[in-house]
Amino acid sequence: MAEGCGYKNSYTRCKAGWIYEPDGYGCVQSALCPVCDGEGVVPGPFDLPPGNVQISFSGGRTSAYMLHRILEANGDLPERCQVMFANTGREMPQTLAFVHECSVRWNVPIVWLEYDRIDNRATYRVASWDDHSMFGEPFELLVRRKKYLPNTVMRFCTTELKILTMKRYLTKQFGWKRWTAAVGIRADEAHRAKTDSKDRWSYWYPLANAGVTKRDIYKFWKSQPFDLQLENVNGSTPLGNCDMCFLKSEKILANIAKTMPDKADWWIRMEQETGSTFRKDRDLAEFTDFVGRQADWVFDDESFFCQADGGECTG
Repeated sequence: MAEGCGYKNSYTRCKAGWIYEPDGYGCVQSALCPVCDGEGVVPGPFDLPPGNVQISFSGGRTSAYMLHRILEANGDLPERCQVMFANTGREMPQTLAFVHECSVRWNVPIVWLEYDRIDNRATYRVASWDDHSMFGEPFELLVRRKKYLPNTVMRFCTTELKILTMKRYLTKQFGWKRWTAAVGIRADEAHRAKTDSKDRWSYWYPLANAGVTKRDIYKFWKSQPFDLQLENVNGSTPLGNCDMCFLKSEKILANIAKTMPDKADWWIRMEQETGSTFRKDRDLAEFTDFVGRQADWVFDDESFFCQADGGECTG
């Protein structure tokens, strides 16, 4: 470990004091150690790190809780800190309403972004609560460009619709070269956290650092005057993220297809237009038809539909 304040190995000493060397990219500032501020006092897990900060808000309870704790710890956020929501066009209306309500109730600007193409180049569109896609338009634009569907092996939907769309905005709108990305991964799912980045940002996991678990999130929202109007099942939100996302379990997709069959229409059309499927073991048109013909009892039988999912979207 380099000589320093003991915070990981990112800080070394020079004549001016502590110098900051994030991820080995060289000094970006010569100053007192930005972690202990030269006083040996390490800030709390929700205190903003130095430099530019991107807060990714997925529209779910966990990332909203993370945003609330960051606001609680720091007050009004400076311009160097941007809160961002990437809309794929396949989010549930309740998710969109929740993002807007968090922004209004907590008096925090949230930038709504959507994947777009101009002159055959990938870019972004700044959307809003009053002007946003609701029928999969950004997602469909991406599929038409790629000419094939994302799947469990090539999850380019998360990368393009969320991660790179936010990156394009930050680099073009603000000219950011480097930044810290806050991601809402809890302590009880810390295995999902990435430890390094080959891109312009480094990762910050304040919830995991603070030891926050599903139970903490559940208790918080039970005490609030508002909440995401989607069912909470053992700390998870089956209808969160894209409505019929191929990473969701067969059981969840079967319930959606049974109770809200119109949600499957867009996904079925994408499969038919590309001549492929989101999962090699499942044709959505056949699956939806099969589900629609089943008696209600099968949805209570845990052995009828597969319970396992394919992971979660963290973009």
